[in-house]
Amino acid sequence: MTAPAPSRRRNFSNWAYWRLRHEAAVDADPFPADDLAAGLEPWRAKVRERLSAMLGPCPDAVPLDVETTEVVDCGSYRRERVVFDAEATMSVPAYLLVPHDRTEPGPAILAIHGHGPGKARICGLLEEEHDEGAAYAHVLASEGYVVLAPDLRGFGERGDWMPDDKYHCDWDLVCATMAGIVPLERNLWDLARALDVLCAHALVDPARVASAGLSYGGTCTLFLAALDHRVRVAIISGYLSSWRAAHTVPWNMCGSQVMPGQLGEIEHVDIAALIAPRPVLIETGTQDRIFPVASARGTVGRLRSLYARLGAPDDAVVHDVFEGDHRWHGAAVPDFLDRWL
Repeated sequence: MTAPAPSRRRNFSNWAYWRLRHEAAVDADPFPADDLAAGLEPWRAKVRERLSAMLGPCPDAVPLDVETTEVVDCGSYRRERVVFDAEATMSVPAYLLVPHDRTEPGPAILAIHGHGPGKARICGLLEEEHDEGAAYAHVLASEGYVVLAPDLRGFGERGDWMPDDKYHCDWDLVCATMAGIVPLERNLWDLARALDVLCAHALVDPARVASAGLSYGGTCTLFLAALDHRVRVAIISGYLSSWRAAHTVPWNMCGSQVMPGQLGEIEHVDIAALIAPRPVLIETGTQDRIFPVASARGTVGRLRSLYARLGAPDDAVVHDVFEGDHRWHGAAVPDFLDRWL
C-alpha cells in the first residue's frame, strides 16, 4: 500500500518556532526616521516608558558602605579591590584603577566586562594571549583614566558553581522569573550604584564619566547610557545591531540580555536613541556572527540621522568596523575619549 503524501509541511523544532515568531513580529512603534522633525521627543518619551515597564521596578537603595580590601601597585596605576552594597542582600566586588599621576578630579570610565571570568579579564589579571584586546580596563587606566570595573551578577567573584550542563544566565532567568524580576535590570541597578561610587571619588569629575564594554558589557553600556545621563560618553563594542538579526544564531541571546514582551516593542536603535546627542562609539567586527555587521551598519545609519536632527557634530557617532570577530578592538577609543571626555 502506498503511503499518502503529507498534506502540508509541519514543524517539530522549538528553535524554528521561536525564530518564526520573531521574524513575524511587527514593530508597533518604529524609529520615526521619516518624521524626526515632528515626532522625535514624543516618540522617545514612549520608548522610555516601554523600557521602564519591561525592566520593572528597581530595588530599594541602601548605603553604599564602600570598603577597600586590597591595594596593588600596577606600575602606572594602583589597583584597589573595593566592595560596596547594591541592595540589602547583595554586595558588589570591583577593581578601582587609579593612575599614580592623577592629583585632581578628572575623567573616569566605568568598564563593564562581558561573559567569562569577569573583572579580572578586563583588568589584565589573566594571561590570555588568544584574547586580543580583552584587558581594556587595564589599557584605559594606563592611559590615565580612573577606571571602576565591577563583577556583574554570576561572574567573577559573584559566580556560583554550575554543573557543566547548566548556564548561569539562563538559570538566573528561571529564578528571576519566579520572583517577577528581570536579571538585566538587577545588573543595571548594580552599575548605577557603581556610578555612585565612581562619581563620589575625590579624583573623579562627575561631569566627565564614560561607560565602556564588550559583548554583555556592551549590552549594559547601551542600556545604562540610555537610562542614566551621568554616562556622558558610551563605548559599545560587539553588541549594537538588532535583536532581529542576533536571534538568527540559534545559541545566541542569553537570559541576562532579554526583557519580557520586547518583540515588536523595542529595538537596539530605540534604546540608542535615548542616548542622543551624547557621544557614542560603536565597534563591530566584520566576522562577528553574534551581532552581524550589516545590521550594525543599518542601526548606526538610523542613529546618525537622529543625531543630525538634534544638531550634534558628525563625529558624535563613530562606527569602527574592523576586520575580526567578536572582540574589543580599541583602535578608535583613545582619540574618541580625547575628543569627548
